[in-house]
Amino acid sequence: MSRTLYQVFADTAGRQPDAPAVELPDESVTYYRLRNAAEAVAELIRDAHPPVARVGLYATRSTVAFACYLAALRLGAAVVPLHPGYPAARNRRIRELADVDVVVADATAWHRGGQEWADGLPVLSLTDEDVLAASPSGRLPAYDPDPDRLAYVLFTSGTTGRPKGIPIKHRHVLPFVEHSIARYEVRPGCRMSHTFDLTFDPSVYDLFVTWGGGAVLVVPDRSEMFSPVEYSARRELTHWFSVPSAVSVSAQLGRLPAGRNPALRFSHFGGEQLTYGQARTWHALAPDSFIDNGYGPSEVAVGCAAFRLPRDPSQWPRTSNDTVPIGRVFKNLESLVLEDTGELCVRGPQRFDGYLDPQDDEGRFLDHTGTGQPGPEYYFRTGDRVRYEEGQLVHLGRLDDQVKIRGYRVEPGDVEAALRQLPQLNDVVVVVARQNGVAELVACYTGQPVPRLDLVRALRRTLPIHLVPRQFLHLESLPLNSNGKADRGVLRELARTAQQPEIPN
Repeated sequence: MSRTLYQVFADTAGRQPDAPAVELPDESVTYYRLRNAAEAVAELIRDAHPPVARVGLYATRSTVAFACYLAALRLGAAVVPLHPGYPAARNRRIRELADVDVVVADATAWHRGGQEWADGLPVLSLTDEDVLAASPSGRLPAYDPDPDRLAYVLFTSGTTGRPKGIPIKHRHVLPFVEHSIARYEVRPGCRMSHTFDLTFDPSVYDLFVTWGGGAVLVVPDRSEMFSPVEYSARRELTHWFSVPSAVSVSAQLGRLPAGRNPALRFSHFGGEQLTYGQARTWHALAPDSFIDNGYGPSEVAVGCAAFRLPRDPSQWPRTSNDTVPIGRVFKNLESLVLEDTGELCVRGPQRFDGYLDPQDDEGRFLDHTGTGQPGPEYYFRTGDRVRYEEGQLVHLGRLDDQVKIRGYRVEPGDVEAALRQLPQLNDVVVVVARQNGVAELVACYTGQPVPRLDLVRALRRTLPIHLVPRQFLHLESLPLNSNGKADRGVLRELARTAQQPEIPN
């Protein structure tokens, strides 16, 4: 019988209750304690709103976050992650679109601004101490595993600026979890990184590949987040998973010190293109680790392809765009590459059933008429351009203007729409330029020149941080191409050579 994410955790908790499930900077939590905490919080959630279908989770990288995530799944509800760092307007919109029944929140984050968007919803505000001190009464009915239930709902940018909901069921994500446990040899004694926020689907790997294999999730402190090598070495990680830009950003900050971590066995990157420059940098720091480049849209449950670089860099394959191949689509899935555009299309057990709003399904499933839910026979159109090179898929970029910044999928049009609300600005075009190997948003505009920090502050009122450009270029006029449209190629070159100071996070 198919399993659920909660069963993945609970089965391990039953086998090894005294083993560590989570290692925080200041304490360790065993599988037994975490399961008890999840059961107790599940009772609180059910008391607050019986029955519950969707639970908003307003927490990140804490015992509260992990226990509440599991508690929602224990009730058969879907988790809707909400980011404490996002603007209130963004969290409010996600809460509304997902039809959240109840919110569970980290008390510290909640008191810093959660009340601004909850609008009367039942809220459980908890501390780590509350969660670990809670004791289940046994009032919950026995767990009823149903792989066809929703496990989580995540949101990405939409073409209209409205967040687009991606509902993922347990049966979609379990094949990926089980594949990853086997591929990365996750077992008791392994020590796994936790670099992804819960609003980003690779966090499902962080949590459930770790717990499914009986390993421990090693949560970084704030300083370790900006120093991958120090984090992996000091905490003796055996497995690393992050976006590739973490390597580049750390290098820019001077936080890639010389040294090796002999414990590190697997290094897995995903969420954006992995350049060979980034791979060489990481290999020099962790030469004994395998390096994997993973690929997959959220709509195909976290990941659907991967390529492992040979241990010897002299054997690394060359590609046309100097990025590491994404390999081949997993054997449990089917794929095809459209001849006219090079778009990768995927179907199979990991493919989701359609967006939260059926209107968003239009044009996203090959040959689907757009009426009714797309059946399993339809291929999902990833929107990514690929090409086979020496038998391996190479990611060439997005078909549309949508790009990935630090692993988050964003649309420059969302940023342009926000900038156009500022009365001092006239024409606005947002492009992507690579600075030191890292993709960054650059806003080009005409009108009155505005101090850079004023623009940042204005955007942060409505946009999450990954949508705020790192550079702003004021121009007398926008360059145009032969069709009279803004010449994005020229703007990208201007952005690349401008050498403006970047906006700090």
